[in-house]
Amino acid sequence: MTPALYPLLLRPALHVKVWGGRRLEERLGKRLPTDEPYGESWELHDTATVANGPLAGRTLGELASLYGEDLLGAGNDPAAGFPLLAKFLDAREWLSVQVHPNDEQARSFGDGPRGKTEAWYVIDADPGAQLVIGVQPGTTREAIADAIRANRLEDLLVYAPVKAGDTLFVAAGTVHALGPGVLIYEIQQSSDITYRFYDWGRMGLDGKPRELHIDKSLAVANTESLPQINHSAEIPGERVRLFDNPFFVTDLLRLDNELAISFGDDNPRTGFDALTCIDGSVTISSAAGSIDLTIGQTALVPPVAGKFTVSGQGRVLRSAQVTA
Repeated sequence: MTPALYPLLLRPALHVKVWGGRRLEERLGKRLPTDEPYGESWELHDTATVANGPLAGRTLGELASLYGEDLLGAGNDPAAGFPLLAKFLDAREWLSVQVHPNDEQARSFGDGPRGKTEAWYVIDADPGAQLVIGVQPGTTREAIADAIRANRLEDLLVYAPVKAGDTLFVAAGTVHALGPGVLIYEIQQSSDITYRFYDWGRMGLDGKPRELHIDKSLAVANTESLPQINHSAEIPGERVRLFDNPFFVTDLLRLDNELAISFGDDNPRTGFDALTCIDGSVTISSAAGSIDLTIGQTALVPPVAGKFTVSGQGRVLRSAQVTA
């Protein structure tokens, strides 16, 4: 007999990266199994594993095939896996300067069914930390290509300082890079398509230069405008909408012991909710079961779990898919 679905505590998939560090363990409490530089923790993805209840040990990819829309929400094809990917990124060094295609561009290049629009919430940032948010508006593609070949793209990039609590929406086509000393939560379309513009002249973990995708990058890059960094700390309230676009919404939940925030009160839930604790500890309660979340942990509440509440003392990032 197939177990009924319930709020799922997730065990992430960890990824070693040449630019990574140890902050996933030091700041978020994740046990890193080796001394290598860990850059990413994929919290919500087909490779994440259930850590609680009768489905413990199963991956979300397996459960998507087994439960279909009861897990994924209405309108999703189980064969396509989870439509969203949530992860933490720890940048000890600059990430490559990169750009992602939209859905149509990804399909036209034969790189997959989905493009990649994403958004960042800054959890920690060292003093002086920066992001790349684009190239100088009006820069020609020829000038960009020349700068890459001359190993001086730095001269054409636009840098922006960041601090904890800052947010950045990275639409497909945005030229971007995460800078040293920054720890972020990222929510995105579930796609790993990255066109690498520039890699600062460094070697990969294998001692060889990492591949660049200059032609594809130039084909999809937005060189005319820059995204805006917003400051969530300046927005009052216990539930703050950080991102709202055709692919996902993300809220920052600020909880104290006197407050519980409910989902599904007004309308039945038709999609999943991913909840990631970034400070303190909280409890997710529903008729289908309850789980506790501490800092660095993520839970998935399937739509069939119905109404749920989040309570406790802490801060939680809640992301959900936008459906028609």
